[in-house]
Amino acid sequence: MMRPRFTFIFLLLLSGLTLHSCGDGKDPDNPVNPGATEPAFAMGVDLSYVNQAEDHGAVYRDKGVEADPYAIMKNNGATYVRVRLWHNPQWVRSVYGNPSKTLYSGFEDVARTIQRSKNQGMKILLDLHYSDFWADPARQEPPAAWAAITTLNVLRDSVYNYTFSVLKKLDARGLMPEIVQIGNEINCGMMMTGTASGFPGLNACNNQWSTLGSIINVAIKAVRDASATAVVKPLVALHVADPKNVEWWFTQATSQGKILDFDIAGFSYYPLWHTTVSLSALPALVTRLRNSLDRQVMILETAYPWTTSNNDGYTNLFGSQTPLEGFPFTPQGQLDFMVKLTGDMIQAGCSGIFYWEPAWITSGMKDSWGTGSSWENAGFFNFTGDLLPVAGYMSRSYQNQ
Repeated sequence: MMRPRFTFIFLLLLSGLTLHSCGDGKDPDNPVNPGATEPAFAMGVDLSYVNQAEDHGAVYRDKGVEADPYAIMKNNGATYVRVRLWHNPQWVRSVYGNPSKTLYSGFEDVARTIQRSKNQGMKILLDLHYSDFWADPARQEPPAAWAAITTLNVLRDSVYNYTFSVLKKLDARGLMPEIVQIGNEINCGMMMTGTASGFPGLNACNNQWSTLGSIINVAIKAVRDASATAVVKPLVALHVADPKNVEWWFTQATSQGKILDFDIAGFSYYPLWHTTVSLSALPALVTRLRNSLDRQVMILETAYPWTTSNNDGYTNLFGSQTPLEGFPFTPQGQLDFMVKLTGDMIQAGCSGIFYWEPAWITSGMKDSWGTGSSWENAGFFNFTGDLLPVAGYMSRSYQNQ
């Protein structure tokens, strides 16, 4: 997020004819729909801000009853929770002016999110930013602890040891994620902006695929090594922003970067910003990508607004754009968009969709740009904290789409 195969076929099973979701068989431990034998479509929600929002007064309701937001998501069909991890986000304490403030999106906060999610029976996608701050196409700053590194081998060791350590610590607590995402929206690369002189070049847009591939591959190796003796063995996801970039990026990453040991090709799709590939053209792109890579494809971030109004003094990121035809900025329009997108993606062979920050509602929480939320008009809750109809897309049956 810039700050801010499987089709349905009939298989003869035992003595009956049962409808299955056709997957690629790379995730046999993934929970499945009742009666199915293949991985279920991942209904994912990014809840990275929930702990912070709740700590600062956010209240969530379902059918008018105050409830745990993690339970609300689970009860409305969510199967996965995505959570971001920053290396050492000390800036959070500066924002609050409190040297003892919780380091939100730091390790302990993320462990709390994973525990709360797993308590509800949901699986985890851990989004490793490899930064102390937001990582997106425009900003990919290395952690401060690594800023003085000048050799690729030292950086490789740092990335490996950090990734390995995070996962081993989580596994020791019974919190191993089911998916690990290496980097966030790494369109041109990782750790490549605001770098000191001599820092290894990792900018694929400057043809530095060899060094970038070396870093990504060592991170992937750390995931595999950390989970070698674990019960849960995470899948590895890679993530770029905007559908227009995915075919170019994964072609170059596999051919030039020699990045081959990954399981999921992921991308962000915000239709009000990402307009080169239309909603109607997206399914064909997903099918091509899945067939060319022979890997799962997932939308790792998406969202659509339900209103143009706001509920605080923090300017919303959505609202000034023109709505997609047939999908007004209303609760019904938001639901209709997500139903359409999900149905299309299932038919195209996509393996999951993650909605970005559905519970980032107005509260007294702060970030570097404001107090409250710049996303409350694109979440799953209205301005009184009540669940909106959009959440219904996750529990809807798409078998007849």
